[in-house]
Amino acid sequence: MKKTAFLALAMASCVPTAALAEPVLLISIDGLRPGDVLEAQKRGLSLPNLRRFVTEGTHASGVTGVLPTLTYPSHTTLMTGVAPARHGIVSNNSFDPMQINQGGWYWYAQDVKVPTLWQAAAKAGLSTGNIHWPVSVAAKGVTWNLPQIWRTGHADDALLLDALATPGLKADLEKAVGQPYAMGIDESLAGDENRGRFAGALIAAHKPDFLTVYLTALDHEQHAQGPDTPEAHAVLERIDAIVGWLVAAERQAHPDAVIAVVSDHGFEATNRFVSFFRAFIDAGLIAVDKGGKVTSWDAMPWISGGSAAIVLARPEDKALAARVKAVLDRMAADPANGIDRIADRAEIARMEGNPDATYYVNLKPGVVTDVFRGAGTPLNGPAPVKGMHGYFPGPAHLQATFLLMGKGVPAGKDLGQIDMRAIAPTLAKIMGATLPDAEAAAIDLR
Repeated sequence: MKKTAFLALAMASCVPTAALAEPVLLISIDGLRPGDVLEAQKRGLSLPNLRRFVTEGTHASGVTGVLPTLTYPSHTTLMTGVAPARHGIVSNNSFDPMQINQGGWYWYAQDVKVPTLWQAAAKAGLSTGNIHWPVSVAAKGVTWNLPQIWRTGHADDALLLDALATPGLKADLEKAVGQPYAMGIDESLAGDENRGRFAGALIAAHKPDFLTVYLTALDHEQHAQGPDTPEAHAVLERIDAIVGWLVAAERQAHPDAVIAVVSDHGFEATNRFVSFFRAFIDAGLIAVDKGGKVTSWDAMPWISGGSAAIVLARPEDKALAARVKAVLDRMAADPANGIDRIADRAEIARMEGNPDATYYVNLKPGVVTDVFRGAGTPLNGPAPVKGMHGYFPGPAHLQATFLLMGKGVPAGKDLGQIDMRAIAPTLAKIMGATLPDAEAAAIDLR
């Protein structure tokens, strides 16, 4: 009896529990390129707080992302460990060929088809929090939630967030911080600094075991001014200060916490655009009225910055598929259109991209897709932005970032190139939780 009891006790002591897990703070800096941190001095950047992760913690030299390298699909992979084909968030904007959703995004967590880190943490008995993470409206497993949502930028957006956030949380934190919470549509540096202060207040008030925080101003600036520009560098240096605030707040609440900094994608500098809408209108695949509104469609581009998923109204119509492919081939034959590659269904499936796409077109670096502008849309021309992502994953400029620091994390360790899908199971393991649906194994941090 004594031997049996001893063996049972020994086996129980080997089972990880929430009480033995380390708290985790997960900070996302949208569009952060790994080289901006790893080569900060060479690039003229002062990033003392982010550089701490390199010297005191573990980092990846680069993170290979998903198809497409966009904010919402990537952030959902960071939270689930699976690619867009499985988790269901295949673009930023939901598919809206008849233009009735007013530019709606994938805001709602019910669209995610697999368990998230929030759910895994909650299942392990941990408390959770969220500040502005993409695809977080009504997210299961979140104890204290300020999700990302906006519609028009009107003051009513604040009322919408009040209705969708954890009841009373926004008002309580506004009282603690002493200012209103930033509007969801606000992608400015001031908006990031505001959300950083609210994250700090949430940590102080509730000490969540797992907290997600999303910062967006760097992405906004790189679209407007381009990557590796003085303007983008200035924004990143200010974001570095926000990271410093958050690390200090987390250390005060949880001295043994593990802190991760991630990004969703890198950036390409851009100079030209091409419009699939123009080509499809000219080919009779999209019909528009005199006001430029779509009246019918046989094929529709689902654009994603540096690439476009091509969706057919009748996916099994082989004649239609051939007709669309002929249009794409003609576009690719003209170098001015900047077509890099046309993937078919089999290739899309191998890359675990949008399963509703019959074709997926990648553009060459420097070229972006243009938004729909009705019958007046030109075929190509100067790019409306100076930086873009959303291309097929792989190239160096599109690599994302992974930095880790805290209890049990080796100092000065370079993981080399990693798969974005490995990040979620790694964080789950640190928290004493599990993500059985993850498509990659947890990273060995020894």
